[in-house]
Amino acid sequence: MSKLRFSLNVLATTAFLLMVTSMANAQATRTWVSGVGDDVNPCSRTAPCKTFAGAISKTAANGEIDCLDPGGFGTVTITKSITIDGTHGSGFGSILAAGTNGVNVNDSATATPNTIIVSLRNLSINGAGNGFSGIRFVAGKTLHVEDCVIFGFRGNGTSSHGIDVALTNNQGGAQTLTVQGTTIRDNSGSGIRSNATPGTGVNVMVNDCRLEKNQNGWRAETGTRGVIVNSEATDNVGGGIEAANSGVTVDADSCVMENNTNGVNVPVAGGTVRISNCRITANTNGLNFAGGVVESFGDNKVFGNTNNQNGGSVTAVPPPAKI
Repeated sequence: MSKLRFSLNVLATTAFLLMVTSMANAQATRTWVSGVGDDVNPCSRTAPCKTFAGAISKTAANGEIDCLDPGGFGTVTITKSITIDGTHGSGFGSILAAGTNGVNVNDSATATPNTIIVSLRNLSINGAGNGFSGIRFVAGKTLHVEDCVIFGFRGNGTSSHGIDVALTNNQGGAQTLTVQGTTIRDNSGSGIRSNATPGTGVNVMVNDCRLEKNQNGWRAETGTRGVIVNSEATDNVGGGIEAANSGVTVDADSCVMENNTNGVNVPVAGGTVRISNCRITANTNGLNFAGGVVESFGDNKVFGNTNNQNGGSVTAVPPPAKI
């Protein structure tokens, strides 16, 4: 009898330990961070974590991390599908990224690379003058950046970008970047730089954004197919919008390019920028050609530049048929 009782006690103890371990390792669909939190906490609303890095390990794939107050929550590397929301209710979540990248999106070392979908919303990402890049997108399926402010990344000269898309591996189709309602300013590199190595493509959609006081507003490099609408590219050292490599195509609609060296820049043969309903003024060169193509639907306002057109001519494109 005593042996049976002992065996039952051992089984009960083992089951209890397994249950506790399972509970400790469980990941929540929604977690929380706070400036007065602690990363040893379970990241619940009543016991929040201190940093995004601490919360992400306790958040299930496809889950969400929310901010309870306007604290600084540290840099983070993302390897699974997740949403990080700084929120506007109690505050505005911040990442201070001195001497490093603010957010790294990279699932290349996972069992299923280039499959994650990441959303970053309502975040202030500050490079403090020596950060490397605000957001660096190396591997994943889709990155959404919504209602963020990204600024002060100048640690690597012209390689310090607000958003740096540097894709090197394609797994069945082009990856995607969408940027909505975001201000990207005061970076020594481009506000947005999009590049995908040959054989890899990236589709970029920029809407209702301000790209100002960077090296370039948006520098579209190898593999980029992009659209920018209802946005401003102003006071940039180089180009407001630049199609920098052969095979790159960017469509700009209802945009303002003002007070840049080049409002629209197509410095290489094979690069194409199509413009419609855009205002391009107060630049050194409104439209700058060096072998590339600018196509216009004939409804743009290009005026007040030192040179409205430099080095080439615009290709007129008939407006699309109304259907």
